[in-house]
Amino acid sequence: METTVKAKGRPRAFDTDEALERALHLFWRQGYEGTSMADLTEAMGISSPSLYAAFGNKEALFRQALDRYVSLHACFLEQALAAPTARETAAAILERSVEFMTRRGQPRGCLTVQGGITGGEAAEPIKRALTLCRHETEVALRKRFERAVAEGDLPADADPAALACYLMTINQGLSVQAVSGASRAELAKVAEIALRAWPV
Repeated sequence: METTVKAKGRPRAFDTDEALERALHLFWRQGYEGTSMADLTEAMGISSPSLYAAFGNKEALFRQALDRYVSLHACFLEQALAAPTARETAAAILERSVEFMTRRGQPRGCLTVQGGITGGEAAEPIKRALTLCRHETEVALRKRFERAVAEGDLPADADPAALACYLMTINQGLSVQAVSGASRAELAKVAEIALRAWPV
């Protein structure tokens, strides 16, 4: 999609999808507060007025980048939830996460973890948005595991909420380790060990 905006008195055309993707990668690598408007305009290849005209302020841009991340990059959750068993769901989440967090050509780790790990008061709305994003994933996992208990796929005494929290905790730890330089093989081994604690 191309958008034509006025920058410094002259019309300038740029691909908004490409510009948004560049902003996403920058937020992903540097976090919300670690990314300045100057960083964004340089990475996106547009002027500050063009950025504001096309995307709004920095917070609005980040939210659009987050939406893009969820829809285009971290879109394997639905497939994992549709796996025949709860264990297969858990395995798919961890295996696909390891692959995704170490994929060449994109930043390491997970934007929803790395994007707001630190930040002052000004970043609170973004931290809340990222927390909500992670919470929604955890709720979806809890519901999937509740169904597994009801269907007899998980033991009757299994705790769906605790299992969902466990999986999210491992996944977020994988993200931190990926950013710290852990290899795909190393993360895959961690995921394998984590699955040994699964109820069945």
